[in-house]
Amino acid sequence: MGVITALLITGGFLDVEHFEVPLWVILSCATAIAIGTFLGGWRIVKTMAFGITELKPYQGFCAETGGGVILTIMAWLGIPVSTTHAISGAMMGVGSTRRLSAVRWGVGRKIVYAWIITIPASAAIGATVFWLFQFARF
Repeated sequence: MGVITALLITGGFLDVEHFEVPLWVILSCATAIAIGTFLGGWRIVKTMAFGITELKPYQGFCAETGGGVILTIMAWLGIPVSTTHAISGAMMGVGSTRRLSAVRWGVGRKIVYAWIITIPASAAIGATVFWLFQFARF
């Protein structure tokens, strides 16, 4: 919602002095998140919860705390970081403290491959959408 609203302000479609996130932005973002969760989100949750390693409650607390600390530091430094990357890395770190074989490194490798593919794929999709908007002259 923040990115869409910022673009609407930058484009002059929203008044900064009477700032309010439009209802259509809220509803469209909520719908997109719901559809994304419905179509693939459970797979991610399942992989994070059961696929990487089995964590006991105190280990989960440590992984979440470690991920939270990293995210806080990165936000303070102004460095963009994915929460999923930070938390999954913390989970692998906590799982490996028991023994290295406690972590399913094959799952971790697939996650890293997905990260590597995501950045250029997102760039390509963004460039394509930009080109289409330029071509259509909106």
